[in-house]
Amino acid sequence: MKVAVIDNDKILVKKVEDINFGGKKGAIVKVLGCGLCGSDIVKFREKISPDGTVLGHEIVAQIIEINSETAFKKGDKIVTSHHIPCGECIFCKSGNVSMCRHFKKTNIVPGGFSEFVYLSEEHLTHVARLLPENLDEIEGSFYEPLGCCVRAVHRADLSKNSNVLVVGLGSIGILMSQALKAHGMNVIGCDLIDERVEILKSFCIDSINSSDLEDTKKYIFNKTENNGVDAVFMTSGSDRAIDFALKMVRNGGKILVFASTPKNFGYANNEIYYRELTVLGSYSPAPLDLAESLELLKTGQVKVKNLSTVYDFDKINTAFDDTISNKILKAYIKIA
Repeated sequence: MKVAVIDNDKILVKKVEDINFGGKKGAIVKVLGCGLCGSDIVKFREKISPDGTVLGHEIVAQIIEINSETAFKKGDKIVTSHHIPCGECIFCKSGNVSMCRHFKKTNIVPGGFSEFVYLSEEHLTHVARLLPENLDEIEGSFYEPLGCCVRAVHRADLSKNSNVLVVGLGSIGILMSQALKAHGMNVIGCDLIDERVEILKSFCIDSINSSDLEDTKKYIFNKTENNGVDAVFMTSGSDRAIDFALKMVRNGGKILVFASTPKNFGYANNEIYYRELTVLGSYSPAPLDLAESLELLKTGQVKVKNLSTVYDFDKINTAFDDTISNKILKAYIKIA
């Protein structure tokens, strides 16, 4: 079978042995396509993952072999996430499922950028779901990333009609904005790229170009009775966005961190202390977040049509390059 691996600062498609059950229960699935996640880009660019790694996890697939006690059957088209919490440890019981050691150990094998993948019985039981008939394969690939956004909205624990600013309108920022709106928030999105601002506006969500700091602050404060927003969702991976968020959030407000930054700068201690700010992070989804994600996609409360640019499997390196250079919003790698 073919897989795409990291190889000397490139993503190359190579042939390897076919995957098998290895004596375990689960399913062998043919990967129809896989979305390119921002975390894949970080692992690749920052050399976090070694050569030979198969990245990718936002898969849509079809079951071709199955040895399972679940209700799935051969021929089913499914979506799935890649990690499964144990449900029993201190992290799971305190709501920090993505910190669960079992969660971090589990994954799809060998990775989403592969012709075939092995899914464990745990995957089939807890995080795999049938692809709804009204969603195409590309729309289905947003199941896991939208689940991440749903969890972030839950973790922020905001009151309905809260004023929320989403900083950075890449694909995650656009998903996050729609998820917040679906939960009853008053959302404003901002980005430095006009095209992305217009995409969010097309979903009937307020959005502005934030290139001019003073104009942006004036706009935000006019919208919030001169207080600033109740919460800022940081979907931008820019170090400069940290200071920007501190200028836009009201005293006593929240900043939800949903992106790593290159220089790993922190939030000013005295700002947090004197202004009684809450800064919290959110990482990966729990099974219940994923269930809600699929419902939001299925019912059209979150729209993802035409957000992705499709690349053939042998053009995956171009997909990485185009994403890194901001030529596209989101890449979907068509594998079958």
